[in-house]
Amino acid sequence: MDEMPPKDDDALDAATRDLAEHRELLFSIGYNILGTVADTEDVLQETWLSWAGADRASVDNVRAYLVRITVNEAMSRLRRMRRMRETYVGPWLPEPLISAGDASDEAVRTESVSIALMVVLETLTPLERAVFVLREAFGYGHPEIAEILGRSPAAVRQLAHRAREHVHARRPRTEVDEGSRRAVTERFLAAAAGGDLTALMDVLAPDVELRTDTGGKVRAARQVMVGRDKVARLFASDRVFGELSELTVGHVVVNGEPAVALLHPDGSLHSVGVIEVSEDGRHVCGIYGVINPDKLRRIAGRVWSTSGGAV
Repeated sequence: MDEMPPKDDDALDAATRDLAEHRELLFSIGYNILGTVADTEDVLQETWLSWAGADRASVDNVRAYLVRITVNEAMSRLRRMRRMRETYVGPWLPEPLISAGDASDEAVRTESVSIALMVVLETLTPLERAVFVLREAFGYGHPEIAEILGRSPAAVRQLAHRAREHVHARRPRTEVDEGSRRAVTERFLAAAAGGDLTALMDVLAPDVELRTDTGGKVRAARQVMVGRDKVARLFASDRVFGELSELTVGHVVVNGEPAVALLHPDGSLHSVGVIEVSEDGRHVCGIYGVINPDKLRRIAGRVWSTSGGAV
């Protein structure tokens, strides 16, 4: 039997080093297109395989080449994922990228798109989403994006305009200072902790939306709830109030924004919540709760810094 030719270990090591050098950028781009860590890791594996088998000596710009592979693989995977999500139980939310606030944390990525914005990006086509992410989150120019996607600059410009208009119509770009955001969050948590219907009605915006991602694995609202009255009465109900009263709050950073981790008495993770504040800086206009244990598994073993009190 003929012997297998020896592998070029040096070449594979070089390919691995190239990917490692650009991994943070590639991960961020892939995650912002897909919204899940596991799928993004799979995309990076496919990118490495493609790069390891390529004629690397003929590549002038390694970073651009790797970005092109990652983006196109991510779009292909997103198309498949969209079909699978049609059978997802309840609202779907992206898997949170969590940090306890330590800037050295591997998961702190300045280009991370917020949870609220990623929900809107789900309504774009994979091509529109890739263009929006590359343009708005990473600052790529239209000619660069055109080369990555194999489209003309004019076509990319049109896609970018359409995606930006769609996103801004669904979620106008607003800036709320951190002090106001924290104050509104604390007011909401205090109202929810006390099951105080009047206080909840006061802190919630009239058109507030509540999305809880359970994947059908735990009990929670399985539809998007819209409106102050509905959301307030849910949080003031005996069932929800009783559950929340047993939890404590940990302060974390989710996709680059302040958020909370709700913890069981034994310190294990119950859920991760992101509070979106309205333009006036005084009301909660969006509540995003990730309760699906599959999406919390990667971060469930963290040591959480809590506020020391109940929700």
